[in-house]
Amino acid sequence: MFTGIIEERGEVLMAGDHRLAVTCRVVQADSAVGSSISVNGVCLTVVERGDGHLAFDLSEETLARSGLARLTPGAQVNLERPVTLASRLGGHLVQGHVDGTGQVAEVVPDDAGGVRMRIRIPTELLRYVVAKGSITVDGVSLTVAELHDDGITTALIPHTLAATTLGAARVGDPVNLEVDMIARYVERLTERSGT
Repeated sequence: MFTGIIEERGEVLMAGDHRLAVTCRVVQADSAVGSSISVNGVCLTVVERGDGHLAFDLSEETLARSGLARLTPGAQVNLERPVTLASRLGGHLVQGHVDGTGQVAEVVPDDAGGVRMRIRIPTELLRYVVAKGSITVDGVSLTVAELHDDGITTALIPHTLAATTLGAARVGDPVNLEVDMIARYVERLTERSGT
């Protein structure tokens, strides 16, 4: 379980052949082989720990549902260690189970040094999104500022732009999406109860 509060950006060392290796210092410090790490919002298991880097194996499911297959050496990724029972929950409950990918549709700077980012979201995921609700974009916990027929707009503050890969996002870029898990549970419960 994660919070969507990014701890550091890592750099891809190697990508391909179902393996991903990234440089990192903060998340590598106490992550052993077998630990879970959120990489651009995808919960991955550490399979190798080296000096200043971690490596992960990628399944076909992970490659099909996320944008990790598009990563190349030198690309930046958002990294977060799992939450502990003693941690504050600064973002929202994030599983690291990416539901699919969206696409950056618009990036408009605001007067405060942030941006308003519009993201297209697949129809099958949009039904789980509500205005002022939470969504995870490339592992970052964000609040939905506006809901549209084809996606959302979110307001990114300067800190988020500086601390995450979203500061470099451009129109047309794919992003990993995880919708709020509570919406999925509510849907499943109402389906089963017949209401």
